[in-house]
Amino acid sequence: MEFNYVITLNKILNSMSEVIIGKGEVILSILKALIANGHVLIEDVPGVGKTTLAKALAKCLDLTFNRIQFTPDLLPTDITGVSVYNPKTMDFEFKKGPIFANLVLADEINRATAKTQSALLQVMGENILTEWNTNYNFQPPFMVIATQNPIEYEGTFRLPEAQLDRFLLKISIGYPSKDHEEIILKTYKEYDPLDRINPIVKKEEILLLQKKCREVYVSDKINKYILNIVDRTRYNSNLLLGVSTRGTLALQRIAQANALILGRDFVIPEDVKSNVISTLAHRLIPSQSALINKFNNEKILLDILKSTIVPES
Repeated sequence: MEFNYVITLNKILNSMSEVIIGKGEVILSILKALIANGHVLIEDVPGVGKTTLAKALAKCLDLTFNRIQFTPDLLPTDITGVSVYNPKTMDFEFKKGPIFANLVLADEINRATAKTQSALLQVMGENILTEWNTNYNFQPPFMVIATQNPIEYEGTFRLPEAQLDRFLLKISIGYPSKDHEEIILKTYKEYDPLDRINPIVKKEEILLLQKKCREVYVSDKINKYILNIVDRTRYNSNLLLGVSTRGTLALQRIAQANALILGRDFVIPEDVKSNVISTLAHRLIPSQSALINKFNNEKILLDILKSTIVPES
């Protein structure tokens, strides 16, 4: 029987929507990152469902799941693992850390120091962990969903630019509407919907989705549109740091994922435009003059989009 990716995506969306109520767009963003083979950073206030979202995704996809609670005293080896001497073999053995899973929740990542956060750099960038002279490959699919509280909250550390650049998307969940929160009250009063989630797809089907995403056609016109947007961030008086090549590739890949979710095998300009903010904003550093004039990264990108010629579909 031929694999129907549209039906599969809808099944995942419907199942997760029973847990994360009224946040369909957020779930879609997570699914786009998943099939684009990328990582997600969720920034929001405590208690809006960031952790629940990650747990629901892991259960839907039947993936191995580990949660790492980031704290100021967390060490890099608490994440990656550590080599322990075995007196029987008279040699060191590597004990794998919680990062070795298909889906890893890095909860409140900005509560750990920059040194500890950096333990994720190689893993997120290459799906490989090097311990001394040995490389440990991660079995696909591999995805990190990191959560962080707004930087102005006490006890938080800023994520280094190199770390931010490894997240395909940065999104926010936000408070639910009053109507949706009423449904949440009634639903969670009787039971926890997370307990009723059953696996929807197998690992092999996720890998097929990721393969299908890479096959989505991107024309030369669309590629030039992406390059024009990115180039304008690199030579912008309001920005100290523009988009990296990794960011360029991320925008192309998320556009492919967006097209696939909408049932197309080709990318149109709207697939790019609708994902520019979530894909690029966290990779930028505004200049001092931009901050003085209250220009944030989102506004700068919106201005760039307005001044960039959109190719004909």
